[in-house]
Formats: sequence, structure tokens, C-alpha cells
Amino acid sequence: MLIPSVLLGFIILVSAVLWYRRGISKRRSAGLFHLLDLADDMERLLNLSQKRMQAMQTVVGRVPADIGAIAAAALNSSEKIKAAKRDLLQHRLWIQQHSETASQLEIDNACTALTRSRDRIAEQLEALENAGADLVQATASTEQAAEREPASLRRSEE
Repeated sequence: MLIPSVLLGFIILVSAVLWYRRGISKRRSAGLFHLLDLADDMERLLNLSQKRMQAMQTVVGRVPADIGAIAAAALNSSEKIKAAKRDLLQHRLWIQQHSETASQLEIDNACTALTRSRDRIAEQLEALENAGADLVQATASTEQAAEREPASLRRSEE
């Protein structure tokens, strides 16, 4: 009677350990997939930001040079986008090199870091798009007003 009870206890213990390890493995896999999805989202956002910045150059080009000089300089500076893409590449390399050995905490920390970066870039992209829309509206209003002014009062183009 003792042997079947011990055997049953052993089977329950082994089953519990296997179930626990399977749960850890699923969580780890889900974390890695989430990390890869975040990296893809980040790359899409960076590419979209770069395109929006290039599109904004056209709008800023319509503004008088003395007014739009700072905006033009900011839009011509692609160093921040390049730096962000290098950081993203570092994250992807880390995933490739450490996906098998990284602890769950390291995976979670990497997800948190990428989420923070992605959210910050998304906010900045939204601000850029809002500023662009405001600039388009202001430029159109200014151009319409300039057309109504006599030529002698118009600002000379340099």
C-alpha cells in the first residue's frame, strides 16, 4: 500500500514540475515574441518619422527663410533617427545572441525599454504631425493674405 502512494506522489510531483516548466517556457516564448514585435513596431515608427520629416521639408520650404531656418535645420538633421536605428539594431543583436540564455527579467526589461522608446517616438511623431498641420494652415493663410496685398508691401524673396 505504501509503494502505490509513494509512486502516486512521485507522479504528481513530476507532473507539477513539468507543468510549471511548461508555463515558464510559454511565458519566455511570449516575452521574446513580444520583444520582436516591439522591435518591428519601433522600426516602422522610425521609418515613418523619417518620411514625415522629409515631407515637412516641403512645407518648411514654403515659409520665408528667416522664419523657417530653425525648422529646416531640425528636419535636415537625421542623426537622431540614425542613432535610434543603431540602438534598435543593438536590441535586435541582443535578442539574436541572448534569446536562449536571457532570464525572464532581462527579457521583461528589454520589452519595457523598447516600449518606452516606442511610446516616446510615437508622441514626438504626433507632435511633428500636429506642428506640420498647423504650419500648412498658417502658411496657406499667409499666402492668401499676401496675394491680397499690393506688390509694394510684399516681403521680397531672397
